Amino acid sequence: MLLGAVVALGGCSGGERSELEVTIGGTAAPRTAGEEQWLMFQRAVEGSDEGFSLRMLIYGQLGSEEQLVSGLRRGRVQFANLSAMAASTVLPEFALLYAPYLFDSYEEADYVFDNYLTSRFRDMLAERGMHLITWNEIGFHHVYGKRPLLTPADMRGVRFRVSASPASQLFAQAVGADRISIGFGDIVPSLQTNLIDAGENGVPLYARTGIAGEAPHLTLTAHSLGMSVIVAEKGWWDGLTDSQRELFGTAFPSIQITRSMIREEIDRDLAISETELGFTSHELTPEQRAQWIEATRGTHEPLIRTLGGQSREIYELIQQGRAAYQQSLANGAE
Repeated sequence: MLLGAVVALGGCSGGERSELEVTIGGTAAPRTAGEEQWLMFQRAVEGSDEGFSLRMLIYGQLGSEEQLVSGLRRGRVQFANLSAMAASTVLPEFALLYAPYLFDSYEEADYVFDNYLTSRFRDMLAERGMHLITWNEIGFHHVYGKRPLLTPADMRGVRFRVSASPASQLFAQAVGADRISIGFGDIVPSLQTNLIDAGENGVPLYARTGIAGEAPHLTLTAHSLGMSVIVAEKGWWDGLTDSQRELFGTAFPSIQITRSMIREEIDRDLAISETELGFTSHELTPEQRAQWIEATRGTHEPLIRTLGGQSREIYELIQQGRAAYQQSLANGAE
């Protein structure tokens, strides 16, 4: 789920701090992997001997991601989880990560992120005044609808909700959908009033937010990998002591742990989709998946041009990583 965190340092009179008060804020849903990750973070920080006191406001009390980005830029927010889409308002190249069928599998994406993208994005974010702590995966995006949408041909003329992301816009355009741009909070009422009939999102944001009840068919297109980042405001980060940076740099669960948690949650939700969550998931045949890939193949180049900056270099770096991953598989098979 989309999450955020705010760190406020409180002090006592005379300029000496008796305690560091940390306010954590976000938009986690109760009883989800996202919530548990923040609670793991809380236990790690409060269990240390650094003297931090946490005020956990992780259920949307501090507002939207846009407000968190603004807070980071103004120095009012020091520690945050931002989706790649929100982070792209600071660094446009983040939006490239949502390009349709940029990755073929979780395993391929893991290899590329760990070995090619982390250090590059950390350096780029540092130039924008933020420090990348770790990635936080949301899972692959799929297509949901009021009826099954199994092929690109089924999408023609469908009133399809898109986000402000250029990748989302290009995806819908490529499959011939009628693009309707609305915010996440308006999806359920828009489905209820027939303003939209379909959209795209990861399983956690679809299954347990009311969307599944209005659009009970989920086609497992796995066309975009949803990612977010845990970041710190760099000025604040640089002002911490070495031991404090070590604490905040490791308190949030590692990417290996969060990947496992979110993927297990997704598998559980899909396993109980019809019996408990009220939606039907549709697996694609190899032929159907090939049709989706072919229909959206041409979106990458216009996305690169739209984003500009270092997008082309990042895209080429991803292709290098994918090739290296395939080579590693070949070497392992020998």
